[in-house]
Amino acid sequence: MIEPYKGKLLTNIKKTKWLLETIQKMIENERYCMDIAQQINAAEWLLKSSSNLILQSHLNSCAAHKLTSKDNKEKEEFIEQLIKVFNISKR
Repeated sequence: MIEPYKGKLLTNIKKTKWLLETIQKMIENERYCMDIAQQINAAEWLLKSSSNLILQSHLNSCAAHKLTSKDNKEKEEFIEQLIKVFNISKR
């Protein structure tokens, strides 16, 4: 993983971890359901953003080599991998 994506990803993961701990405490303390849902939405957004950062880093570090490879199998496998990850991230 390359910078600046690595640093941003670590920040997102730390924020997500903090949010999940906060959500757990909110549930234990029987906080208002909508407040809990709002925090869950924030955690989901951070995880989706993290997935996008990983994809951006991957495209910037690996894609150029793999997409210009003379090995058609390597190129096709890479494209399939991107499609698989893209489809997962859209769910």
